[in-house]
Amino acid sequence: MGMSGNGAGPGVRRVLVRDGTSHALLDDVAKQIIEQLQEDGRRPYASIGKAVGLSEAAVRQRVQRLLDAGVMQIVAVTDPLQLGFPRQAMIGLRISGDLEQVADRLALFDEVDYVVITAGSFDLLCEVVCRDDDHLLEILKRLRAVEGVVSTEAFVYLKLRKQTYSWGTA
Repeated sequence: MGMSGNGAGPGVRRVLVRDGTSHALLDDVAKQIIEQLQEDGRRPYASIGKAVGLSEAAVRQRVQRLLDAGVMQIVAVTDPLQLGFPRQAMIGLRISGDLEQVADRLALFDEVDYVVITAGSFDLLCEVVCRDDDHLLEILKRLRAVEGVVSTEAFVYLKLRKQTYSWGTA
């Protein structure tokens, strides 16, 4: 989920929908609200209400329920390049022991913006943002020092061709 080159421009707010959450709140209207916010996280509730057939107050309540339940979050998607982090990489990690415990430890690193447990040749993937190659090397050393990390492999980003948060709802 690299943040550079997303085509959205600086400071654009997007909505991320979290997996594994309760689907009880996701009726057709809630899905339409989410899709509206995925297109533009700053869209006024009155505009969303017109699009989905609800009042502004009803949209506000629904959005708050979705936020409180962890179904989605509204965030500012930034461009790491413009914030002084021109180097990004995906790190594949092989782990011994409890994957979730190691994933939780990696998630504490300030430079790590994404951690996922995977199937395949790596147990975990984590994305890092760095000031430069020396910073990346320092992060790799710190990641390798985490108990349970057996090995790492870095995939340095050269150019991001596509990134989207508007995949809709199921």
